[in-house]
Parts: sequence; C-alpha cells; structure tokens
Amino acid sequence: MNYRTFGRTGWQVSEIGYGMWGLAGWTGSDKAEVLRALQRSVELGCNFFDTAWGYGEGVSEQILGQLLRDNTDKRLYAATKIPPKNRKWPSKPDFSLDDVFPADYIVEYTEKSLQNLNVDTIDLMQFHVWEDAWANRDEWKRAIEDLTKQGKVRAWGLSVNRWEPDNCLDTIRTGLIDGIQVIYNIFDQNPEDNLFPLCRDMNVGVIARVPFDEGTLTGTMTKETTFPANDWRSTYFVPENLNSSVDHADALKPLIPAGMTMPEMALRFILANPDVATTIPGMRQIRNVEANCAASDGKLLDPSLLDELKKHRWDRTPTEWSQ
Repeated sequence: MNYRTFGRTGWQVSEIGYGMWGLAGWTGSDKAEVLRALQRSVELGCNFFDTAWGYGEGVSEQILGQLLRDNTDKRLYAATKIPPKNRKWPSKPDFSLDDVFPADYIVEYTEKSLQNLNVDTIDLMQFHVWEDAWANRDEWKRAIEDLTKQGKVRAWGLSVNRWEPDNCLDTIRTGLIDGIQVIYNIFDQNPEDNLFPLCRDMNVGVIARVPFDEGTLTGTMTKETTFPANDWRSTYFVPENLNSSVDHADALKPLIPAGMTMPEMALRFILANPDVATTIPGMRQIRNVEANCAASDGKLLDPSLLDELKKHRWDRTPTEWSQ
C-alpha cells in the first residue's frame, strides 16, 4: 500500500481507503463478511475509513468503532458525516442552511458520532450534503470552530453533491475546510476543471468517491440488470441511466490491458491524479478488498491508455433520479 499526504492535516493516508456505505442501503451485505473484509483491509495497509451516521442510522459508525478498538496498535483515520436535518439527499439550491445544518444540530450529531465511534475525537467530520450559497453564513463556522477548540473534531470536510463539483468553491475559500469528498472516476472528470486546482492551492485533501460509478465501472452490469426494491440502486439505475451507463462502460472494454480488470483500470485512473489523496471504493467481501488494495502498488497506467481514458469523460447534470 502506498500513502499520500491528506492536505494541510499532514496525515499519511492509504491511497485505497474504505467506503462503508455498503453496510446500509445495498442488498447482498453480510455483516460478518464485512467485518472480516474490514480487518483484512487493515492487514493490507488501509488506514482511511469513510462512514456516515446516515449509513444505517449509526450502525456503520458503530462497526467502524469496533474496528478502531480491535486495532489500537495502528493509526487508523475515521471520517464520518453529519446527515442533513431534513434527510434529503442531495441538497437543492433552494434549501436553507437553517433547515439542513443549524448550529445546534451540528453539535448534536457530532456528539452522536463520537458516541457511535466510541472515540474522544473524530478525525474528519464532513457535511453529508452542501450548498455553496451557505459559505458565508456564520452559524456553521462558529459551530465547527467551537467543536475543534473543544478537541472533538480534528478536521472538517464537505461531501459534494453528485455531479456538482463546483458547488463548494467559495466554502473552500473560507479556509475552514480541510477535506473535500467528490465523485471522481473515468466518467466524472469535471472536478479537474476548477475543484482540484483550488484544493491544490488551498492545501485541501481530496477524497475520490464512487470510483466504480455505483457499479457501472465494474463492467458486470447489463441492460437487463435489476435490483431489489429495497436497494437504493433500483431508483438510481432507472432505464434512462442504466442503458446509457452500460453503453459507456462497454465502450471502455476494448481498452482494458491484458491481465487487468475494469475495476483495477478504474482505480488506477484515479490514482494517476496526484491531486487525489485517497479513493474509497465500497468493499463488502475479502476478495474485493484484496483486489482493490493491490491497485496501490505504485505502478502507473501507460500514458497512452490514460490519454484514451480521458476521452471517455461523461459530463452529467443532476436529475430527479441521480440522488
């Protein structure tokens, strides 16, 4: 496993982190297998774990807390998120900060996460949605400054709404944000335009989420793929999205080098960008952990392949189903 510096924090975080959404909202998860997979990731050098109160209403945080207790001899970084008070993902431009992240609510859910994780200090606390129109509101600024002074949070971040990487630029310029979590993958390259250069200038750590485009970039989905009604992907991969996503993924298959899988190529594309500190694939099985962690070996994609993958940029705008 290779490590990169997480912005101004100075933390040395594993290039392959662990996205823990898979414990809630996805079918096919086995808790015992997930726990084994988490421990295997630690054995392979993973030290950055991203969860949220919204993943099972604190259950995912509690599982991460157990992992931290089981590995007190290692420095593991715990990142979590405050859910929007109105419980609406993503945020919408007309939402008021008072309805989504009032100051007392920020404090309340920081305390809940501290309890779930069973820690005295949270490494990275993130807002689970965001609107850049809130950048200059004093309420959230005072709340996070107080929590930092109290030693309850080390660093603060934003999880940027899907396909809206510029919807945080003014907030980053406040100097109060240490980390940005954004969708970045072979298809979603638009963070390179404005967000990554600003993060570089402000020394803000970048977490690349959704490296496999919610599963499309595994190369295993077809236009006949369906999901159970209780799986959030059943509302995301509506025909309009599924058909186009499969077409875009199929167009990549001829580019996959011999001996490489599409998921490995997808991860190596992300790691080719030095602006990214870590990427956080969701991993629910040991075999996935081992395959994903193996991509952090310092070997870069051939420049000609990287150039070809750049041509597969797919600019999208939020819709009712994009969540």
